[in-house]
Amino acid sequence: MSEGDRVVTHLFECKEIGYRGWRWAVTVARASRSKLVTLDETVLLPGPDSLQAPEWVPWSDRLRPGDMGPGDLLPTEAADLRLEPGFSGEDTPPPNSAVTDAVTPQALAELVEAEDAEETDRDDATPLTERGTIASVAEELGMRRARVLSRYGLHIAADRWDESFGAKTPMAQAAPAPCVSCGFLLPLAGSLRQAFGVCANEFSPADGRVVSLAYGCGGHSEAAIMPTPPRPAPHVLDELGADAFPLGPPAADG
Repeated sequence: MSEGDRVVTHLFECKEIGYRGWRWAVTVARASRSKLVTLDETVLLPGPDSLQAPEWVPWSDRLRPGDMGPGDLLPTEAADLRLEPGFSGEDTPPPNSAVTDAVTPQALAELVEAEDAEETDRDDATPLTERGTIASVAEELGMRRARVLSRYGLHIAADRWDESFGAKTPMAQAAPAPCVSCGFLLPLAGSLRQAFGVCANEFSPADGRVVSLAYGCGGHSEAAIMPTPPRPAPHVLDELGADAFPLGPPAADG
């Protein structure tokens, strides 16, 4: 097989076990006006019927729920669509904030300092100016996170939970009542509390899982006191009773 001017590649069948269909490719060349042939390279190449490993897939595409184990780390990309920036750490209020230029964080800090001026036995060593900042308030409320769930992240999580423990599952279809009326339901916080909660019934198949309010199972807290179905109407023909019949002919009058 010609590769160019005075450059040729020869193919040889590979006899090694495990390399079925592979070929040794030996490329040789000859310089201009030279009688000697130079060996350029030797490489093992796959043929049309060779046995090859499957195409490499990045680990982020191979990962599936439940694959992580103790000590495993799962870094998220900076542009992950499921997340959006959370607390920025800035103390400057946004333009549409209720805290306008008239009431700045510095002014709030001065007010806090004036109110606490009479306290002399304080154990908190945090300066008052720092306690009046947005960063300190966010830290106290546990809201100081670099990133939070985006609307897209909330939607795909809700779809995933509804598929596993939603109203269309066979368990919910056969349940006596939905989870919204179950005493074992722990509501979530935020906007998701309108559609989901956490099951706290140890005998339920969804114990410790996020369930839809429309989901249900046989472990409903009120399953034992649910209204009983109405009794069927009595039979038209009574086959258990006895009817009286005369044994002789009726007596003649007169």
